[in-house]
Amino acid sequence: MSSADPMITDDPYARSAQVYPRLGDEMLGRIRNYGEEEAAAAGQILFRRGDRRADFFVVVEGEVAILRQDDAGADETLVVHQAGQFTGELDQVSERALLVEARAVRDGRVIRVHHNDLSRLMSSEPDIGELIMRAFILRRMGFLYHGQAGVVLIGDPNDGDVQRLQRFIVRNSYPLRTVDPAADPAAADLMRVFGVTAEALPAVIAPDRTVLSNPPLPLLADRLGLTEPFDPDQVWDLVVVGAGPAGLAAATYGASEGLSTAVIEVLAPGGQAGTSSKIENYLGFPTGISGQALAGRALVQAQKFGTRMAVSRAAVALDCAAHPFAVRLEDDQVVRARAVVVATGARYRKLDVPDYDRFEGHGIHYAATAMEAKLCSGLDVVVVGGGNSAGQAAMYLSRHVGHVHMLVRGEGLAATMSDYLVQRIHRSPRITLYPHSEVTGLEGERLLSGVTWTERRTGKTTHVPAHALFVMIGARPNTDWVEDCLPLDEAGFVLTAMPAEDTPGASPYQTKRPGIYAVGDVRAGSVKRVAAGVGEGSVVVQAIHAWLATLGRD
Repeated sequence: MSSADPMITDDPYARSAQVYPRLGDEMLGRIRNYGEEEAAAAGQILFRRGDRRADFFVVVEGEVAILRQDDAGADETLVVHQAGQFTGELDQVSERALLVEARAVRDGRVIRVHHNDLSRLMSSEPDIGELIMRAFILRRMGFLYHGQAGVVLIGDPNDGDVQRLQRFIVRNSYPLRTVDPAADPAAADLMRVFGVTAEALPAVIAPDRTVLSNPPLPLLADRLGLTEPFDPDQVWDLVVVGAGPAGLAAATYGASEGLSTAVIEVLAPGGQAGTSSKIENYLGFPTGISGQALAGRALVQAQKFGTRMAVSRAAVALDCAAHPFAVRLEDDQVVRARAVVVATGARYRKLDVPDYDRFEGHGIHYAATAMEAKLCSGLDVVVVGGGNSAGQAAMYLSRHVGHVHMLVRGEGLAATMSDYLVQRIHRSPRITLYPHSEVTGLEGERLLSGVTWTERRTGKTTHVPAHALFVMIGARPNTDWVEDCLPLDEAGFVLTAMPAEDTPGASPYQTKRPGIYAVGDVRAGSVKRVAAGVGEGSVVVQAIHAWLATLGRD
């Protein structure tokens, strides 16, 4: 079968010994030190779908079934755990809502490890922790591959709102099944069962079987249980705003070193890097890794150490006039922190072309992932940009589309792109590079159907019937929310400077406000590379410890 998530090419369930490992008596004995053994009666619910902070169960005797609901609302058994096997998947290490239900099949006994003790078990017993974490990851990958235990999205795949919803769900690693009403013969019956009309499309069928018609992302995140609720009275040691590589690195290192850490992210983990189809020059991944996979692993690491995360929550203001600092979110929540890391990154600039806004979401894209590649399979596309992201996009798309037309304003790619990508692009028969060129026209009715560009030196125009335009130029920092608190450069990036060495928390990533730091693409003068962002995010934690020590925290 084909994967419901095209980023996962092999069925994770094929690795059954790792997905459902069986623990021996020696390991069970050690696990008992972190929980208690108790009876489980036939039919007893151990946890329900939608629960948060559920306990972890190891079967000692009997059987425990893991269930989801099918389209008709009936229970469907995904797996039955036998003696020595355990419940749970990735939501077990976060505070997101669970995707499945656990129910005892017959009378038996289980070891219950309370939610708060699971992280202690995994860190204190690393061999057991490795088995558990690998199983959790593979189980979630299995859900994604098969589209199990998630939501159904009904709508035209070329519709901008369908793409908006699908991109959000996929990038947050939530199981998804898509249904195209025009192509899927089962769509009519599904729409009739749930009372979905054509006027309500795109529609999301939520886990509780309610229908959300073209929902805004914050509402969707809440209904899916993606956002972890915060206590308004809590003061965090560290709040990281932005979950790109730099932000996730800061959160992982901060939480692993004992800091209570929260991350606020407007869309999904990974930032701009999360949209890269393959990153090949990141240390430790000789065959490359997709930005989404890298971000997913980093998020799991951060959550394993206790990081809490709020998804689809934009920070709109930073109050640094008093301490603790206060980050105000778009839903009027206020998150207070002793230290703040600004890691909100940057976004691609738009082109100044007539009708540009009309085609955003209807042929204009800012990412080249499996979702976009599927939309333009076999068709000609245009990629604008000369950086690594544009090069990675061109190479990835060339394996799926008819032809890639790549436009750059300069003489070529050598000055702005890694050499390995430059050489591959020049050698590819499916990519044509057009230097000194810029887009001057777009055409189409509801969807983009043609692109025109002009060679600036000669004035020659070229038109192609392209159905997708990938724009990956420039960098506009996401700093509107800090402009009343922190100094910015002319382009809007956060200014940092190394203070005197005897200043508590001294760091080249410190802003003019002690206790507030900026890392990654959002920082003025930073190197716009994934590895550089990860390095900045990890290094800044040492300065945060020094700053917190002056407050009597450390």
